[in-house]
Amino acid sequence: PGDCLSLYQHLKMANQKAKALSAQRAVKKGQVSKRRKKVHRSTRFRRPNTLALPRDPKYTRKSTATKPKFDEYSLLKYPLATERAMKLIEEFNTIVFIVDPRANKRHIKEAIGRMYNIKATKVNTLIRPDGLKKAFVKLTPDFDALDVANKIGVI
Repeated sequence: PGDCLSLYQHLKMANQKAKALSAQRAVKKGQVSKRRKKVHRSTRFRRPNTLALPRDPKYTRKSTATKPKFDEYSLLKYPLATERAMKLIEEFNTIVFIVDPRANKRHIKEAIGRMYNIKATKVNTLIRPDGLKKAFVKLTPDFDALDVANKIGVI
């Protein structure tokens, strides 16, 4: 009763003393080494790379899949049927199309091959003053431009 420390406090202090002694023994044995402080050689802090887990969404964010930007139907707008285009069909085995301005020659060549089952040797393009892109498609010798133009409906 004269002692002002309670039994709980006595046990707590005894536990702390035991912990300190075991830590002292461990240091003497050499199990615990003092952690070295990292020497920073730059004034800029570079955040270290941490674990980046792969995404695992709970649900899809889009209800439908996006359609490709350039399919042959959006790429080729229409064939031209001007007098000059007719002359090119007859004399140079070349068909003239108006195409999407963002399309390149490779896109045009592939789209014509897929749509009309014909092969092109080369494609020349120009952008008209009204902003439309014109494509001159030269066909291989085994395809006749007149027959293809009839099939497409140019003539």
